[in-house]
Amino acid sequence: MQMNETPLPAIGTPFQGGFFAGLINIAGQRHALIVAPKATGEHEEAEWISDYQAVPGAKSYDDGYANTQAMAEAGSDLAKWARGLDIGGHADWYLPSQDELEICYRNLKPTTRENYCYARSGINLSAVPPTRPYAPEHPLQTSATAFQKGGEEAFSDDWYWSSTQHASDSDYAWYQTFFNGLQSYGSTDNELRARAVRRSTI
Repeated sequence: MQMNETPLPAIGTPFQGGFFAGLINIAGQRHALIVAPKATGEHEEAEWISDYQAVPGAKSYDDGYANTQAMAEAGSDLAKWARGLDIGGHADWYLPSQDELEICYRNLKPTTRENYCYARSGINLSAVPPTRPYAPEHPLQTSATAFQKGGEEAFSDDWYWSSTQHASDSDYAWYQTFFNGLQSYGSTDNELRARAVRRSTI
């Protein structure tokens, strides 16, 4: 991930091979989070990993790059797909962590539906600034037209995998729905969507 001295663009506008999604703090360092173009950086209906394998290196709530590397080394085809992407001259794409995926929903929410307002959905200590639980009307649908429902870059009204495996049960990994923001976990052999991201240190 390279140093970036370029002023940050508006949310949802082109930036370093993809689209600017927001800011995340990882190990005390601030990064710009960049979502891959949908046509080349979204995967449909894939398992997180087969055989319910435990991946000790994929437990991070914020560092999706480290999670994805660990997943790929453990044999995850989904992680290998993400790490194999070369888009816009960048080859450091990966599956977003739970907190990175939350930033994508919060800032690039495709629908006008009310948000899911229970459990930890919306709490993100890694976001810059850190965020509180969702309210029914917050976050609102993104103002980035291309990411609104029906737009060419919009997330589908569906479940998306994060790269964060459940901390106490390796049969499960975390996901987020993009129709109302629910953050939960499901069996790693479920076939869900995934959208690659990359980050740039700022």
